[in-house]
Amino acid sequence: MFETILVKPIYNAFILLTGLMPGSDAGLAIIAVTILMRIVLYPVFTSAIRTQLGMAAMQPELESIKEKYANNREQLAREQMALFKRYKVNPLSGIASFAVQLVVMLALYFALFREGFPAVDQDLLYSFVHAPAVISTTFFGLIDLLTPNHLILSVLVALSQFAAIKLTLRRTPSQKSLTAEKAQVQRMQQNLLLYFMPGLMGVFSFFFPGAVGLYFLASNLLSLGQEWLIKHKFA
Repeated sequence: MFETILVKPIYNAFILLTGLMPGSDAGLAIIAVTILMRIVLYPVFTSAIRTQLGMAAMQPELESIKEKYANNREQLAREQMALFKRYKVNPLSGIASFAVQLVVMLALYFALFREGFPAVDQDLLYSFVHAPAVISTTFFGLIDLLTPNHLILSVLVALSQFAAIKLTLRRTPSQKSLTAEKAQVQRMQQNLLLYFMPGLMGVFSFFFPGAVGLYFLASNLLSLGQEWLIKHKFA
């Protein structure tokens, strides 16, 4: 089911788009597939971002409710649910967004790298999809998508990941009721996420084929644009 529902459609979309790109450039096709996936999954990302914006907006009321009903857990739960409904907040949307991103990333990896790229597996192609005679695996003549150790690409991945996480943390609601010790732990966790993750992604991009780094870079840039769009939409 994983291959039929996710891997095969993504693989066919990639081969189809590669044939449509100038010079059958596989790098441009990777960017196009990433954009296509973002468009398809736009409602999922929208729900997650809207929930975080709603959580930030309702935080003062939530703190007041927690203080007022500190000794009445049942009433506190009812008041919280009413608050979530009024601000159109879905607490599970963040988990759903992460799960969807993970599944799609795995499907994209299987589609592009397990099938012996740049060779085309004809058995996976739909009848209306025709593979190009030659696939260019050098993105704009600058990045070999099949080889690792692209330093500039890795740095761009790390910087774009830093910017994307920075925006995410800005819309994370602050917990004013936290003790000084817990607030310090929260800051440490956020700093770890802000600096460690971009570094880790940069290292991965350096040691993995250039196609992986290009996908990460395109995904991060699209995340930044999507963040800006959704924030203005729900401002």
